[in-house]
Amino acid sequence: MVDKTEEQISEERETQMSKSSQLVLQIAGAALFGALSIVFAAFVTPIVPRIPVWGIAIIDPVSIIWVMCFLIFGARSGLLCCVLGTFGLMPFDPFAPIGPLMKLSATVALIIVPIMFLKLYKTKERARNIQKIKNLRNYIVYGIFGIILRIGIMMLFNYLLFITLFADMLAFVDLSFMWLPDISGWAAIIIGVIVINAETSVWDLLIPYLVVFGLKIDEKFAIW
Repeated sequence: MVDKTEEQISEERETQMSKSSQLVLQIAGAALFGALSIVFAAFVTPIVPRIPVWGIAIIDPVSIIWVMCFLIFGARSGLLCCVLGTFGLMPFDPFAPIGPLMKLSATVALIIVPIMFLKLYKTKERARNIQKIKNLRNYIVYGIFGIILRIGIMMLFNYLLFITLFADMLAFVDLSFMWLPDISGWAAIIIGVIVINAETSVWDLLIPYLVVFGLKIDEKFAIW
């Protein structure tokens, strides 16, 4: 057995302290952005217009804040922020608990794809990991796969809801909000889920990318 030198012991202690500091920063970041999303929810959710029958908010900045947290503080912080924000939405969302849980599932679907890609190609250098996400081409690829996953999950959830809790409302579901009132029932649900989630996902991904990387906020934190 080889005895460790004082220098090696010192390096190990610094690494351990560094990891501890990063964990604290990740938790603090999740708490901060989770609280910020709750404040937004308190003011925006009660007044934001919603699609009739669907109950989906036309504009919802909450998930944008969650994705920003993910891009700044990393995967662990981003997922924790989503969970904290979801609980914070419960008192304000008129469709709670279903609405917030759907929002959680949709947002996690977007960020879980880059997380999985980084798990497959993770390097020891954190700076290189964030650069992979920061690369616009990679971000678009991750985003496309994330949107596909999100649409698939939302399609499944809507199917389950409309054959159970909302079975009596199926006949009233149409695409009037898209100026297609003649399309109703399951056809409206399929088209609506695809269009709504694709459009929402673009804003959920685009705005955080422009804010975080455009203002170089990511460079202030060595999390990735």
